[in-house]
Amino acid sequence: QVQLVESGGGLVQAGGSLRLSCAASGLTFSLYHMGWFRQAPGKEREFVAAIDWSGDRAYQADSVKGRFTISRDNAKNTVYLQMNSLKPEDAAVYYCAARLRDGKTPNTPSDYVYWGQGTQVTVSS
Repeated sequence: QVQLVESGGGLVQAGGSLRLSCAASGLTFSLYHMGWFRQAPGKEREFVAAIDWSGDRAYQADSVKGRFTISRDNAKNTVYLQMNSLKPEDAAVYYCAARLRDGKTPNTPSDYVYWGQGTQVTVSS
């Protein structure tokens, strides 16, 4: 079956960095666009970043532009989220997700067919 397994979360001070990884199995990775979403307590799940199947096109939410970078390695079936200059408001559970190659904008959770279990990111001020 399809599995998306996130790792790399943890506790970091404001201004610090973390690199999240999401390892995919059970699917042909290069057929899927990939995304990162996050959800803080009491808030809706929100789009963070996405990357197309080839890695040539990437998208970020305005709130993370210039600080977060999404990338992928199709040979390793893995997508990454490099997070720099972290702020307390970045604290959330971060989820990776996969969606089929389509022409839709990448920021809608319901367009994603597979989800990981999430990894916690905590940012201390």
